[in-house]
Amino acid sequence: MSVEELNGSELGTKDYWEKAYEREIKNYKSHGDVGEIWFDEDSQIRVINWIMKQDDIPDDVRVIDLGCGNGMLLIELAREGYTNLLGVDYSPKAVELAKNIANDQELTIDYQVADLMNVESCKTLGTFGIVHDKGTYDAISLCPDNPKEKRELYIESVTNMLDENSLFIITSCNWTEDELIASFAGKFIKKCSIPTPSFKFGGKVGSVVTSVVFKKV
Repeated sequence: MSVEELNGSELGTKDYWEKAYEREIKNYKSHGDVGEIWFDEDSQIRVINWIMKQDDIPDDVRVIDLGCGNGMLLIELAREGYTNLLGVDYSPKAVELAKNIANDQELTIDYQVADLMNVESCKTLGTFGIVHDKGTYDAISLCPDNPKEKRELYIESVTNMLDENSLFIITSCNWTEDELIASFAGKFIKKCSIPTPSFKFGGKVGSVVTSVVFKKV
């Protein structure tokens, strides 16, 4: 199956996210508003619930959230008792916001600035039991400049974060499950899907978002 590139968008630029998180930092400092969870907060809850139901995932599993934004996924995991949490984002403003929220809630979560297209730098992060992505692969795919190359660098970085027992959990609003499987072929293999709400239109059934759990080939 061939995968067509998405049309470029400002959502695929670092400048867009820096300005967005600069606004959210100001809102947080002024009103205590943690900001938006990009597309479908319910999907984040579904992922957390799925992780909690897995008997073979311990509370001290090493988790990395790729493109953590305001860090709310890790904050929810920390509230549930998970203790080995790292969030990375290429936006320093996002990392600043996430750190402020975690500190104010007295939660121990590590946040770092990291560019997933810098493969060598990402190698220093090590390997993880769970690698999570909600929307970051989407944003990279929307980059107006060489999105295919950037997606390939992202996949290489993620591959280096996984060992034979690791899980890669990705939620996308731009790619179907079949497209994700095709894009990751040779690197990752599907373990299962996390059910998401579906709709029916014109006799066809589809989903607004896709959540898939992969393992390393």
